Amino acid sequence: MTEHDQGHQQARPPADPRASWATWTTQSIISGPGGVTTTEVGPISGDLTVHTTWVDGETRLTVQYTGALDWYTVSGSPVPAADETTARAIHQAMVNGVKAGRGAVAPPAAP
Repeated sequence: MTEHDQGHQQARPPADPRASWATWTTQSIISGPGGVTTTEVGPISGDLTVHTTWVDGETRLTVQYTGALDWYTVSGSPVPAADETTARAIHQAMVNGVKAGRGAVAPPAAP
């Protein structure tokens, strides 16, 4: 930056959270009794994989039998998430929910 440029800096607008995204996948989770409730087929249980996508300010949660091709939407998904840190916490809460079973659904939005 030259001396001439220093006086003419423009402030950058904050990043638009809708332009950000992230994904997390946790494989081979043995579900607790009752498994996870899905929108498409109801409860599934056993050796499951959870995949979370955070985009456009929401966390989208899906689950599959580990190694299978079909993905199912977790009941209660999507969950609002203002930032990546919140979305990551929602993913971890879903993993913990799968381990607990009892027809786990998407965790509620963070306050």
